[in-house]
Amino acid sequence: MDFSKRQADPRRHLVGITFVILLHVLIVYALVSGLAKKVVDVVRAPIETKVIEEIKKPPPPPEIVVPPPPKMEAPPPPFIPPPEVQIAQPPPPQPTITATTPTPPPAPVQMAPTPPPAVVAVAPPAPPAPTGPVSAGVACTKLVKPEMPGIPATSGVTGAVLAYTASTKDGKIVAFQITKTQLRGGNDRRLQRAFADAVEAAVRQYTCPGDHTFQQEMEFKVTE
Repeated sequence: MDFSKRQADPRRHLVGITFVILLHVLIVYALVSGLAKKVVDVVRAPIETKVIEEIKKPPPPPEIVVPPPPKMEAPPPPFIPPPEVQIAQPPPPQPTITATTPTPPPAPVQMAPTPPPAVVAVAPPAPPAPTGPVSAGVACTKLVKPEMPGIPATSGVTGAVLAYTASTKDGKIVAFQITKTQLRGGNDRRLQRAFADAVEAAVRQYTCPGDHTFQQEMEFKVTE
């Protein structure tokens, strides 16, 4: 390829020349139409300038110096004066003045013959009424021995003590109450109830004529 022929080509300079000519035409047109004058007027317009003052920050508040807290010292213990004990002295004993009254002489006594004492028949004292429950052996003429309930070997019970109070009306048991139930060697509720039932069944068979309130304590022992 021959670069010298390419650079000497006059057509390449035609485009540049055309652009320069068009630019000059536009400038001349602008000067004729007054467009350039408007541009000059705009450029010559007064420029307003303002001085912007720097905003000053408010000064910082003054620092408050806090004094150090005072040292707290423990106040001295309050003074408690010792109590004044005043022992009251007993008053001196007052002298006792005893007035003696002279006794008059006895009057003469006339002796009259005494009549013979009258003979009064004295009835034997009545037996005191019972004020509380009496023993079952005193109130009843027939006592029945209660049956020993069956005690399992694993319960560990070796005996029991029961006490009761009963009342009779016309020879019949009208009230019965267990007042004490104690098992030895255990505390089985069912065995306590069995002992109480056995004692009540035996007391219901007692013969106690009249109206009484009696009591009795029974002891059971388990024999091997």
